[in-house]
Amino acid sequence: MTRPGRLRPRPRPRRGRGLLILLSPVILTAVIASVAYTTPPSIAFSRLLPAAPALAAAMWPVLPTVLLGTICLGLMIGLGVAFPHLATGYTAAGIVAVTVAAAYGSHVRLQRERTLFQVRAVADAAQQVVMSPMPRRFGDVEVDALYLAAAAESRIGGDFYEAADTPYGVRLLIGDVRGKGLPAVGAAAAMVNSFREAAYDEPGLGDVARRLEASSKRYSAAFPPEEMVERFATALLVEIPHEDGRAVPHEDGHVRILNCGHPPPLLLGRGELRVLEPTAPSPILSLAELMGDQYTVDTFGFAPGGLLLLCTDGVTEARGRDGEFFPLADWLADWARRQTAAGPRELLDGLHHDLLRHSGGALDDDIAALAVRLGPARRQPSTPPRSPSPSSSPSSSPPP
Repeated sequence: MTRPGRLRPRPRPRRGRGLLILLSPVILTAVIASVAYTTPPSIAFSRLLPAAPALAAAMWPVLPTVLLGTICLGLMIGLGVAFPHLATGYTAAGIVAVTVAAAYGSHVRLQRERTLFQVRAVADAAQQVVMSPMPRRFGDVEVDALYLAAAAESRIGGDFYEAADTPYGVRLLIGDVRGKGLPAVGAAAAMVNSFREAAYDEPGLGDVARRLEASSKRYSAAFPPEEMVERFATALLVEIPHEDGRAVPHEDGHVRILNCGHPPPLLLGRGELRVLEPTAPSPILSLAELMGDQYTVDTFGFAPGGLLLLCTDGVTEARGRDGEFFPLADWLADWARRQTAAGPRELLDGLHHDLLRHSGGALDDDIAALAVRLGPARRQPSTPPRSPSPSSSPSSSPPP
């Protein structure tokens, strides 16, 4: 499934080029046989014939591979008749041995391909469970998502996100579990499932964070105590309150944010780019016993037409060939100058493209991002955004 994480497949080779690659063992056989027949027997090009079935094993099923090996054996016997001093027996034995090995290799490859297909199908199903399909629209609040796995064959990792339209407003979650593999996926699933319940039940973001903390601790309890300090997650909770019971934009709109050790979101609106830094730190999930359980909710202005970007640290820590980190804030300011009425999807597509270009296509960490637009698309001001800086005058208040 590519929808939730926008996992774009690698470009497939053109049809003609793919057919040429598929027929390369036949072409190789014809070339070797022709050169062996037209050159002096002392050069013995015929000794290269076993390479053809070996190449076929990498792309053909078992029976065509054996058939090509048989053809190579027949060609070798024919060359032996034409050139009696060609040492046909040794080369023929080599063709038989390579063909048998190639047939077995082709059988093993096909089995592994079937297993990989099944594993990827399960991973796709797991992705649907952990991360809801995007984009989603709640009234005039539009949300879209991007997910990039660091491993080429991965579908899901320790990064997670979710969006829900609740009685208290549109609530968003994005987070990053430390570590990789199945334990990280399990922790991410536990917190996403907890958020799906708590977002509807709890009136304050601080209460939602406490529910996530409890779920994270319960999941971590299954591991040895010495590993618990290594199993934590950063998270960012966002709430866009309803106006008159509906998710609609209004001129004095605002957004509430609770940051548990996560990279701060970026807000683009009215020609200004702001980094929404928390006024006070909130504890990282699973570490509340060490850091305290005081959660701070900050309120920032969020007017119609604004774009809010949430992302995991895989974005800001993506390294280029020169070792430099990806300059997310500068990139977003530059993107805003080049775009006029772009929405969340265009923002994430541009981020995806430039991240891969910056890193040379080699990501060191999983990447998740959410882009949120409030209200109908509105043309950006012609003046370029000011340099990114922490938002001024946020209000801080404990959750109810």
